[in-house]
Amino acid sequence: MENSKTPEEKELTAYIFCAEEPSDTQKTRLKAFIAKKYEKKYELEWIETKTLTPGFKLQVGYDVYDWTRAGRFRQLKDLMEEARAMSTGEPEDLITLYKTSIADWHATLVAEEDGEVVSVGDGIVHIEGLPGATYGEVILFESGVKGMVQDLKEDDIGVILFGGDDDVVVGSRARRTKKTAGIPVGDAYLGRIVNALGEPIDNKGPIKNEGYRVVESPAPTIIDRQPVNRPMNTGILSIDSMFPIGRGQRELIIGDRQTGKTTIATDTILNQKGKGVICVYVAIGQKASSVAQLAHMLAEKGAMEYTIIVSASASEPASVQYIAPYAATSLAEYFMHKGDDVLIVYDDLSKHAIAYRSLSLLLERSPGREAYPGDVFYLHSRLLERSAHLSDELGGGSITALPIVETQAGDVSAYIPTNIISITDGQIFLESSLFYSGQRPAVNVGLSVSRVGGAAQTKAMKKATGTLRLDLAQFREMEIFLQFSNDLDEPTREKLNYGQGLMRLLRQRQENPFSESDQVIILVCAMDKLFLSTPLEEISDVRENLLEYMEEEIPDVIMRINSEGMLSDEDREKIRSAAEKYQQKYLSKAD
Repeated sequence: MENSKTPEEKELTAYIFCAEEPSDTQKTRLKAFIAKKYEKKYELEWIETKTLTPGFKLQVGYDVYDWTRAGRFRQLKDLMEEARAMSTGEPEDLITLYKTSIADWHATLVAEEDGEVVSVGDGIVHIEGLPGATYGEVILFESGVKGMVQDLKEDDIGVILFGGDDDVVVGSRARRTKKTAGIPVGDAYLGRIVNALGEPIDNKGPIKNEGYRVVESPAPTIIDRQPVNRPMNTGILSIDSMFPIGRGQRELIIGDRQTGKTTIATDTILNQKGKGVICVYVAIGQKASSVAQLAHMLAEKGAMEYTIIVSASASEPASVQYIAPYAATSLAEYFMHKGDDVLIVYDDLSKHAIAYRSLSLLLERSPGREAYPGDVFYLHSRLLERSAHLSDELGGGSITALPIVETQAGDVSAYIPTNIISITDGQIFLESSLFYSGQRPAVNVGLSVSRVGGAAQTKAMKKATGTLRLDLAQFREMEIFLQFSNDLDEPTREKLNYGQGLMRLLRQRQENPFSESDQVIILVCAMDKLFLSTPLEEISDVRENLLEYMEEEIPDVIMRINSEGMLSDEDREKIRSAAEKYQQKYLSKAD
């Protein structure tokens, strides 16, 4: 064919799309504009397009200049959206910004990179073109659906969709927005349930935002951090006494399915009531009914006032489940940079890794161990590293992370568990056999650890804990010998009885967190072996009654522990004396 062009000639051809052929003068002006902009001499070819009237579209390579009525209106619309993002949300402020923006606005011939959809399916779109697209950038499709760049190749880019793929078809156009994927943030999000894009899903109306944060931001540097030295009490005796969590720490909760992992996280949220801590709960791949039940429980307990729930349910695409924890962390960072302390729960990162594996396989990335892509470690490290205790110069706020990971038959050596164990500052390991034997929370003392340790404990808790963990470890070892011998000497039998009593003391009802003073009182009595003569089946009732008795007997000691975190020798003696009085009273009633 004589008129066919070589690839080199096509590259140096610009196309003008409009209803009528441009005049020679118009062509000359457009050629001059192109030559000045691109420093190359382009041929100009007219393609008749009846639908483009009035105005025209100019395509130079992958750059598209839209001078149609719709294109200019889109410029104005983008300006309005920027004005809304800058406003406080008040109608008067918004109207003023709109008026100023419109008065100063002039339509300009701006290049937009335009690409063509070459394949679509399972929430993944491949686009030919858009050579300037960057990882994490938002792509806008003709249908209005948005997606995020997740794969960059020489010939095309891979985009994950944030909506259904029914309206995105092969041959449709897509354009760069030059914006990184983000989420609106603000104080009005407290008490609300939102999706991974920050949109409310609780039927309580729109949420007034106070800003916009990208979903993936760099973690604070070493200079921007300070040591983790303030406690984030969970209200769970076995954790606060032996595996303390500090504000800014990342403590993994790990165990098999149905062993109470979520319960530990939700009890920790309940325990933050009145302590000025903002809580963010991220539900990844869960049933919508489970999230609704959790929200109802938190609302009944008065905890939704300081909690945000970000939900990416099992029915949503893998792309939404993938982005949810990053979006939730951006919400948490908004409060952290205001100087607040934030607790964020990722429930759970096993499902998050599975969602990412699905996306990676659909994006044709080579699978590795357990079919996960090679960058799955980076997936969670760049998420969890954003939790920190900021320096005083940056406000001193913090994000404390409680990631949850599900194991199969207690196998902590699987790929995802080992990855996250190496990223976090310790783990609470929940054991199935303990759970089914009635020990709840089913914390395994031997495998659980906190790498922050006593630095995140108050002096009162440190002093009261004593040798608790060592005593329990010795008991677990001695317990094995019970299987082989019933003929035990008296000292050994006493140690076993003491260990069994400690295990019973550490049992705790769901949704019943202890205050710090309650925990200190229980630990002082336990370490002084004041429960040794109490029958095992009665220890829980005796403990509850003892705490009520202490509130009336030594309110000054309780107040000091809760307010100052201190336990003097004199206060310890008061606790012991009051416990002995109660014990005599209890034993006399029992007789």
